[in-house]
Amino acid sequence: MKFLCDVHISIKLVKFLISKNYECTHVNTILDKWFTKDQEIAKYVDQHDLILITKDADFRDSHYLKNSPSKLVKINLGNISNDELITIIGNNLTEIEKLNACSSFILEVDNENLIFSSMKIIL
Repeated sequence: MKFLCDVHISIKLVKFLISKNYECTHVNTILDKWFTKDQEIAKYVDQHDLILITKDADFRDSHYLKNSPSKLVKINLGNISNDELITIIGNNLTEIEKLNACSSFILEVDNENLIFSSMKIIL
């Protein structure tokens, strides 16, 4: 799996995912860094078959309206610590791997639930 972490996601999560042998980069290292517009980020992740990890609700809306970004992990946890976020993502990597087989999905992470939907499974 390959990930792109959005601007409000800590570089610590990028390093954690890399340590687990996943490809991961931060939006601050591509395109126009933190100035990159949401639609450009969505296009980039779709072109490179990346899973976008974000706290930005605009990406959720874009996913449902335009199916872009096609693969999305939306964090609905507010200002939790980096360590808490890493633990949550780490505990759910198996589920994310299963969803990654779909051509399109959204996984929303909140305090008590994982809420997901997928569009089409690639066989």
